[in-house]
Amino acid sequence: MQLTMLKSKIHQAMVTGVFPDYAGSLAVDSELIEEAGLLPHEKILVANLENGKRFETYVIPSAPGSREIGLNGAAAHKGNVGDRIIIISFVTMDAKEAESWTPKVVLIEGRNEIVQPTIA
Repeated sequence: MQLTMLKSKIHQAMVTGVFPDYAGSLAVDSELIEEAGLLPHEKILVANLENGKRFETYVIPSAPGSREIGLNGAAAHKGNVGDRIIIISFVTMDAKEAESWTPKVVLIEGRNEIVQPTIA
């Protein structure tokens, strides 16, 4: 049996820009991507804590240390600058592997500063 499990999550990231004319995706500071164990172009689910909207897109890296979280293309219509979001990725694995699986969770506050490095 295959199960879909939480792979990683960046919790309480703050949207720093909205760019509706961009081709699409969510731009994320490459340091945050690395801390969460995400890969460029990986499919993600984004949950907006301000308006309750959820949407799927993919992550693209922005400049390291920029603390950018940018809603691009159609995603730009799902939030505003200052909104808090959760960036979520999932992984599929067999049930035996899932029993000992530990996801990566990165807690963020302020202007996208890591409060607590990866936790389970």
